[in-house]
Amino acid sequence: MNSSKKLLMSLALTLCAALPLRAQTVVKFATLAPDGSTWMKAMKAFTDEASAKTAGRVKFKIYAGGVSGDEKDVVRKIRLGQLQAGGFTGVGIGEIAPEARILDTPFLFKNAREIDHVYKTLDADFRKAFENHGYVLLGWAEVGDVNVFSNTPITRPEDLRNVKMWIWEGDPIAEATFAALKIKPIPLSITDVQTSLQTGMINGVYGSPLSVMAMQWHTRMKYVFSLPLTNASGAVVISRKAFDTLSKEDQKVLVGLGEKHFRALTLQSRKDNAQSVGILKSKKLIFTDPAGPAVVGELEKAGEDARRALVGKMYPQSLLDKVEGALRSFRAGKKG
Repeated sequence: MNSSKKLLMSLALTLCAALPLRAQTVVKFATLAPDGSTWMKAMKAFTDEASAKTAGRVKFKIYAGGVSGDEKDVVRKIRLGQLQAGGFTGVGIGEIAPEARILDTPFLFKNAREIDHVYKTLDADFRKAFENHGYVLLGWAEVGDVNVFSNTPITRPEDLRNVKMWIWEGDPIAEATFAALKIKPIPLSITDVQTSLQTGMINGVYGSPLSVMAMQWHTRMKYVFSLPLTNASGAVVISRKAFDTLSKEDQKVLVGLGEKHFRALTLQSRKDNAQSVGILKSKKLIFTDPAGPAVVGELEKAGEDARRALVGKMYPQSLLDKVEGALRSFRAGKKG
């Protein structure tokens, strides 16, 4: 090799060493959460730290605010390889790992301590459910307690029968819930709710106080039923196929940072939802309570009926037994 060729090769190697390594993997991530929301701030903190901790080997491209479609659209695009990851509420989780929807069943939890206990106790079961369906759970991101919003006051189940109630189209948990309450809701995509409120097609919705305010649905509502219908789960997942292309080291980084950032998001969401309740009250929305302990008992019984109606359709009896058993043990321990 002559001296000129050696010089060129030396220059080429020097340039390559000076250039930053290009990302080996770009993860395309989609969610309904709008830019600027608490959810997206947490997601950006996660992706920024993940890229830094992997020295740029893993980068994220985020599609927020539903630009990639409804949650079912996002799941379909992940399966087609057009996206690799997503942040989902219950409907999307149900498309990915139906067993995990047991966490969204009505009147299951009474407080945040119970929620945290069940999620921790059954963590391995839920992670395995996601993996069995070809996904890796990066972290739970709780949406929060779900209330019913309406234009007529609600203090008992029969009051709901006078409401033109929306239901998220294709959500079996919501279908089982309203069936147990003997209510016939109006199925619509979440993207059609605002227009349907404006036209009067519906006059009742459900959601966490924070999400209802983010969607601006509260501007069409007058009343809020104070007893939560359920606690809505949320999760950030990545396809197993995309995850397996990463090194073991980078996989560990993503899972560890997911647990860190999305646990923080859950705690922040709880604070934001509590603040949202105060804001809703300041906007003159009226919170109504159940008309006595008998009504609470009636609603909890409807929740049990809904959970049992979904056995064999979304989750096995064994998982329901585990969840309810964990709650019984926890409640007994607290009483003791």
